[in-house]
Amino acid sequence: MKLSKGAHAPVPTSLLAVVVSWRSEHVVDAQALLLDGTGTVRTDRDLVFYNAPRHMSQAVTVDQEPAPGTARLSVSLPRTESDVDRIVVSGSLDHGTFGDIAGLTVTVFAADGPVARFDIEDADAVAAMMFGEFYRREGRWRFRAIGQGWSSGLAGLVTEFGVAVDDSPRQARTPRPSDPFARPHPGGVRDAERERPAAHDTAPPRNARPATEPSSPQDRHLPSGAPYPTRPVPETAPRRAAEHAEAAATSTHHEDGALRPPAVSRQAPPRGESAAAASTPAPVSSTAFEPSAAGGPARTPQRVDLTRQTRQPAPPPPPPNPERADWHPDPEDPSRLRWWDGAEWTSATFRRTPAGPRACARCGNTLRRKLFGGAVPCQFCEAEIEEFLTHWHTRAWRVLVASGPQGEPWEALWASLRYQRIDENIGRTALREVGLSYIERLVTFAFADGAIQQDEYDTFERAVGELALTGPLVEDLRRRMHRGRTLCRLREGDLPVVRTPGLHLDSEEKVHLDLVATHVRQLARGPKLTEGRLIASNKKLRFVGSGAGVEMPWSRVVSVHIEAGVVAIAATSARGGASFEVADPDYVAAALEGALRVAKRLVLTPGQRDTRSIPQEVKAEVWQRDGGKCVECGSGHYLEFDHVIPLSRGGATSASNLQILCRACNRAKGARI
Repeated sequence: MKLSKGAHAPVPTSLLAVVVSWRSEHVVDAQALLLDGTGTVRTDRDLVFYNAPRHMSQAVTVDQEPAPGTARLSVSLPRTESDVDRIVVSGSLDHGTFGDIAGLTVTVFAADGPVARFDIEDADAVAAMMFGEFYRREGRWRFRAIGQGWSSGLAGLVTEFGVAVDDSPRQARTPRPSDPFARPHPGGVRDAERERPAAHDTAPPRNARPATEPSSPQDRHLPSGAPYPTRPVPETAPRRAAEHAEAAATSTHHEDGALRPPAVSRQAPPRGESAAAASTPAPVSSTAFEPSAAGGPARTPQRVDLTRQTRQPAPPPPPPNPERADWHPDPEDPSRLRWWDGAEWTSATFRRTPAGPRACARCGNTLRRKLFGGAVPCQFCEAEIEEFLTHWHTRAWRVLVASGPQGEPWEALWASLRYQRIDENIGRTALREVGLSYIERLVTFAFADGAIQQDEYDTFERAVGELALTGPLVEDLRRRMHRGRTLCRLREGDLPVVRTPGLHLDSEEKVHLDLVATHVRQLARGPKLTEGRLIASNKKLRFVGSGAGVEMPWSRVVSVHIEAGVVAIAATSARGGASFEVADPDYVAAALEGALRVAKRLVLTPGQRDTRSIPQEVKAEVWQRDGGKCVECGSGHYLEFDHVIPLSRGGATSASNLQILCRACNRAKGARI
């Protein structure tokens, strides 16, 4: 039914929806006031608005997220309390006026469709407007179209119906709880005498309006011929004030020591009341009580703060492993998954895929069956995954070369794979060739200076584990790194202690090496070989053979090195050196060098730097220049950095004097230029 201003129509006593719609960029906030028989609110809780969107009786609810260009209220007439006679529906604007809004319409919907429609075509330039009201008539509910505006805005509108508005400056207000209608503690209230005139005063307050006079133009704008009747102030206000005064005077103490007012019944004023008292408008709030005669605590009206309170919903709790970016069950909708980026929840979601052998684990589409059993892979997902991995593969190599399989770039790389819902095993399979090239590069760089430090060994093991690399090549590289680290530890002085039964030792002497060796002596008629035992302790080097023996304290030894597979020891005297053939010359040379360093307090030549050390940036430059392959045969395995002009002949450790050779080519080159 289409209504004009002032018209009314019956509505069903059921759950109704009041929808305010318009055609402009304005934003209208909807409100509702639940009024009793006196035409005012019973308490400030009877105001339902953006800061208090739900009435405590569930009779009225304001939709906080309506569709664009609309404002919506849900009105449950069956839940409306019996002492509520009217429900006023209003709206307000923060910017602009209703005169600027086109197509303003108020529609009341029931379960089976609209029951009343009110088109407001002559809205005035006001910031607040009472659209209409639901009211009782002979046990039934009706809706009246009003369209009355207030130029003083929402504050003027709600004040007209008995709501006390907090109009103090925003910066002077004390912090409020989340409930805008929360009551203050009685001990901190002000004297109620300063808030309103006493109920027994017969003289009207200054600037009081006559009983039949409408609100002033500053408070309310009344268009000519407005059908809404003036509120009967003189009959209600003094009665309410008298009730409150009587309630305060008869307040009693309960067993818990609290001062509580008894229930106040709404009765007509006594017949002997003077006309002046009956016509005195008293701006009291329904929540205020007069102080008792004994000077007990008094309650003052709690003023409603109309300033919009932005309530940010509490963020959902983080997933069990918040440091990992991944899909997790959405805390707001468990039927879908939501992306956690490692710091917060994002807006990216997708529905869970159905589990089963006939459904794609990524997209949930039904898979086609193979002729001889099984299911055909999802062609759509295969194409998407292949296209993504093409670019992801290149990105992975850049990350590996720059920072290795660790840190934020590496985590972001795998997070991008999980975001596309691609199994990590597929990514590791795609990275196998890249991973093998990377660990080959790691091993080559580590052996460039002939010393494998602990951090280099740990980096290799971490890369192998992170890339999930297996196979004979990986195991061979692992053995090579382990041996290199062992030799490096021996050179650093981390020497084993072995038992030598039957050998007489000096006090505090510990043996680090005891093995079979062949003493090589160069004579005029040729080399003479003598079989025996090579024993190295922390004090001296011994060789015990058949018919011959050598003993050299470490103070006489100058250096230990390998020449043509033979361990050569240089001493201070011309005939004091010795050469030994052993099964593992690298191990023996490293152990003897470590013992020599320990004996000489870890100092061989003070102030001299190890010229075999190659800076990291030089390694990267040579690797990039030679393409990560042997410059002689083109092999990509077991690579080593080689000095074109050997260090023994004055070669420099620079990019121009370095090249990459495989192990076989490097051994064949030897110390030649």
